[in-house]
Amino acid sequence: MTAAQRVTETTDILGECPLWSEAEQALYWIDIRRPGIQRWHPASDALRYWPMPDLVGSIALCRDNRLLVASRSLFYLDTRTGEMTRFAPQRAEDAALRFNDGKCDRQGRFWVGTMNDRTREPVGELFRVDERGAVSIEADIRVPNGTCFSPDGRTMYFADSDLQTIFTYALDPGTGALGERREFAKTTLPAVPDGATVDEQGHIWVAEYGGWCIKRYAPDGSVDRVFDMPVQNPTSCTFGGRNLDTLYITTASQRLTPDELAKQPFAGALLAFQPGVRGLPEPLFRGNAEN
Repeated sequence: MTAAQRVTETTDILGECPLWSEAEQALYWIDIRRPGIQRWHPASDALRYWPMPDLVGSIALCRDNRLLVASRSLFYLDTRTGEMTRFAPQRAEDAALRFNDGKCDRQGRFWVGTMNDRTREPVGELFRVDERGAVSIEADIRVPNGTCFSPDGRTMYFADSDLQTIFTYALDPGTGALGERREFAKTTLPAVPDGATVDEQGHIWVAEYGGWCIKRYAPDGSVDRVFDMPVQNPTSCTFGGRNLDTLYITTASQRLTPDELAKQPFAGALLAFQPGVRGLPEPLFRGNAEN
């Protein structure tokens, strides 16, 4: 696969947060708006869907067949039973906010941002979540996206889509402390940076929502390659497959007119292609099993 192809029959309203489970050899991803969580096994083409009670912004893989789910609050989903268990301890939620994009660093800490889903005012926060709970790290966030980490775990990439900007932070792997925020790259409207991942060479792959493409950035912020997509709104991407050499891309069908949908029948589809590089295994959330 050298060009993006549809790999399931699903059509999402706002597909997001694809994660490859090495243990299951399966891909998880979400539909924020439906809302729900999905799992697909490429080898058998088996598909599983878990409906969610509220909007889902992101998920993280855990041990013991569980997912950490970021919605209005944080909770665990047991994929065997469907049981949902509240994550604790946790800061009180603001009813006007919801969690959006998030991802685990190389040490298993989950980094996730909140946002106002209606106004896009800078009232969101970036949280670091581990076995002790959720700690606010940075404020004044509008639309948190693109969280991912360098192979050595010493750099965090984080985008605010409303600012069309990807930032970098130095990250202390041991303590989880962040250094000064620096501008890494900017997109040009109507394209905004959405979900992202890092390959084994340390390059950053960013889905440009509204931009019809996935961009691969070098660690210095320069554009290395541009991969055209058959949809206007790719939303996120991750490496998967037995050799971690397939790039899976989630997409959106929301807010498109009937004419636009007719011209891009893959809108909302899960896409995949093999770009010639490999990704990295997805870290597991390090929360305590009893939480």
